[in-house]
Amino acid sequence: MESTTQNPPPDLRPAADAVARLLDGVADGQLGEPTPCPGYTVEGLLGHLTGLATAFRDTALKDLGPTTDTAPDSALPTLDDDWRTALPERLGELATAWTGPEAWEGTTRAGGVTLPAPVAGQVALNELVVHGWDLARATGQPYSLPEASLRVSYELLAAAGDDDPLRGTNFGPAVPIPGNAPLLDQVIALSGRSPAWTPAKPGRD
Repeated sequence: MESTTQNPPPDLRPAADAVARLLDGVADGQLGEPTPCPGYTVEGLLGHLTGLATAFRDTALKDLGPTTDTAPDSALPTLDDDWRTALPERLGELATAWTGPEAWEGTTRAGGVTLPAPVAGQVALNELVVHGWDLARATGQPYSLPEASLRVSYELLAAAGDDDPLRGTNFGPAVPIPGNAPLLDQVIALSGRSPAWTPAKPGRD
């Protein structure tokens, strides 16, 4: 797949900040609740976000090693006790790492796969966009992003086949929705989630 990144490259800060803002709204009692991300509770999703923020930070810095060379589905994510402070820090580091022009040059690695750096940056942004929505929807919080961030995700997901690893971890086949749906809903549907997803109500199958 070829990069669709334009000059200047996309800014990951709005998506990273949007995810960070959600964290104060996550109650301890919600950690065991389901999310739209297949197989992940809120706790597991937070662990995944911590891991991907660390990995894609190192991908941008081209600090290649265990964080960039390990497949994201090789083990279930774990969540450290200090996640309320550690995860915002990692998200900030991720966004900062992708601000340098050198991050978008050459090739790098993510999830054990060698990629053109611009594609890796798109994948990182898409992970934030979609998993941020997962967290917001699971914890009952509003979620919005600039159109520029959503457009990068849309173009990446629309160009990738259902089995393309560039779609990201825990992404399924696209869900059909009306063509005039809001851009965020279109992105979420392309990721294999229903934009109408809500947590199951007590007593409901």
